[in-house]
Amino acid sequence: MPTEDITAPSITIDSQAPQAFELRELWAFRDLLYFLVWRDIKVRYRQTLVGIGWAILQPLLAMVILTVVFGRSARLPSEGVPYPLFAYAGLLAWTFFSNAVFSSSNSIIGNGPLITKIYFPRLLAPVGAVVARSLDFVIAFLLLVVLMAWYGTPFTPRLLIVPLLAAMTMVFALACGLWLSALNVRYRDVNVALPHVLQFLMFATPVFYSATMLPGRLQWLARLNPLAVLIEGYRSAFFGRPFNWPALAVCAAIGLLLLGVSVASFRHMERQFADLV
Repeated sequence: MPTEDITAPSITIDSQAPQAFELRELWAFRDLLYFLVWRDIKVRYRQTLVGIGWAILQPLLAMVILTVVFGRSARLPSEGVPYPLFAYAGLLAWTFFSNAVFSSSNSIIGNGPLITKIYFPRLLAPVGAVVARSLDFVIAFLLLVVLMAWYGTPFTPRLLIVPLLAAMTMVFALACGLWLSALNVRYRDVNVALPHVLQFLMFATPVFYSATMLPGRLQWLARLNPLAVLIEGYRSAFFGRPFNWPALAVCAAIGLLLLGVSVASFRHMERQFADLV
């Protein structure tokens, strides 16, 4: 007796636009990006006693602990800057990067119900997570301004470079977040391992210590870390020191290269998101 070939229906969620990545498609969905950013901010601070004040408390409490442990007990050098201010400047940049990476790495999983129902550029999910963290950076930066005034640190025109440094930090965070968010869809242990990786990377980056502590023959290793270059750039902007422009230029080029590779990798894997999320 012949068997009837019954094929299960399939649903494909796809774009009507060409498959090539186009910025105008992201621009067409800019209202959705605004919604994702605003929703991420509201969800993160909903039903919390301190609310958005956590954007200040997180680096501030870390600064206090580091000051007691490393500033007063270990007496680490701080390049002539009061250690609390020195540590907070590094924590400001690091907290922005690490929080943006962690949020963006979970963005696809967190938007699973939306991804399985409608089409939108999947890139908007990690991009929105990184942009949402920029609000925390701005609030924490305002506290740094207060601390600089408290310690009598002069304000110089070099502070105008801070938005450029923040943009470079966002590029690196987005490059890491895009790649990790795609991996996290297939391998959920990425979410478990990432906090430990970030903690290790924090100690490998001169966040609470000065790169000048390293022997001269080893300081080139610190310059291989783009985050170390960025943090030194932040401190130069905050404390009115000369910038290492060649190092920053190389850092920017590496960031853009990593972002391009991450976008290509993300676009290659995004077709499976609706099946695996």
